Amino acid sequence: MLFSPLALKRICVPILCHGTAARFGSLAREGLILQSASSNVYENLAVEDWIHDHMDLEQKSVLFLWRNSPTVVIGRHQNPWKECNLRLMREKGITLARRRSGGGTVFHDLGNINLTFFTSKKKYDRMENLHLVIRALKSLQPYLDVQTTKRYDLLLDGKYKVSGTASKLGRTVAYHHCTLLCSADSSLLPLVLYSPYDGIHSNATPSVPSLVQNLSHAHPSLTCEAVMDAVAKEYSFLYDDKPIIHVVDPSDEALFPGITPKIKELCTWDWIYGKTPKFDVQKTFQILHKDIVVDGNITMSIKNGHIESCSLALPSHWLSARHSSELQESLVGSKFCPREIIFLVTTLLRSYPDDDDVHTKWNLICEKFVAMM
Repeated sequence: MLFSPLALKRICVPILCHGTAARFGSLAREGLILQSASSNVYENLAVEDWIHDHMDLEQKSVLFLWRNSPTVVIGRHQNPWKECNLRLMREKGITLARRRSGGGTVFHDLGNINLTFFTSKKKYDRMENLHLVIRALKSLQPYLDVQTTKRYDLLLDGKYKVSGTASKLGRTVAYHHCTLLCSADSSLLPLVLYSPYDGIHSNATPSVPSLVQNLSHAHPSLTCEAVMDAVAKEYSFLYDDKPIIHVVDPSDEALFPGITPKIKELCTWDWIYGKTPKFDVQKTFQILHKDIVVDGNITMSIKNGHIESCSLALPSHWLSARHSSELQESLVGSKFCPREIIFLVTTLLRSYPDDDDVHTKWNLICEKFVAMM
């Protein structure tokens, strides 16, 4: 059955002054549809946390629709240095976020839809949610070839991944979220989801590479707006409700009391990088200095995103053991990030204000450290 575009209503949720999650109680009988007015990934992830922590999902299921500005989102147990090109992301101003659910790394932009299905743990069913999405897509394009996989992905034409899945199960509640590639930047996606960093040894959850394609490639009518409305209508049918999307501001403390600390935590370095499972880095390198090639080796252990140990091996005739030891000892305990490494080396150089040779060599080594991050 094809839906009438006039059948859906979108309203802004008013600010209510009393109660917490109970303020959503009158908005729908059983199935509530919320859409974020924000494209900030930290705000949108915080809404997921807030709904999970505060709403009575035993009595009411929730569908949350959201989109983000260009962002790479890694899973709860992943290593960002293994999953994406952090250097390129810094250059292009692409945000990095770590979500609370597991699963692999994904690229978001405004051409990608995120759908989060909240239920009680008893009603949690990822495959049922994906079948709902398929019904919604087929309501727009009945002959669209889209299927589920055993990994809870959606494949277009039996080959191209258009949706990936992750989930979080609490004691009594759960949520399942998935992406839908409608018109994402297909030229940028493979570049940012490629890690140029070698020599990393980690037990963190790895992503599974897949061929991807936008739904709009199959038919130009499959825009983000059309697909979100179709999913909302299909979701409403489950609860015999009129399809109404309630547009919310994730940063509104009157609507989501206590959400500000959640937003702040999600954008901290300690959460995004510091929650990375412990890993080791072993890297050989060459330095060209005064027409001489110098071979070197760096070995580090990284715990909670900080350098726990550091060993630098260089020819003693090129850099004295004392200078080498000074450099590696200064890095222990620091964050494994370019800005901090550059700051520490710059600070250390002040100990040798007139030694141009040490300045040159430490700066060359610093470049090798930074290239690993």
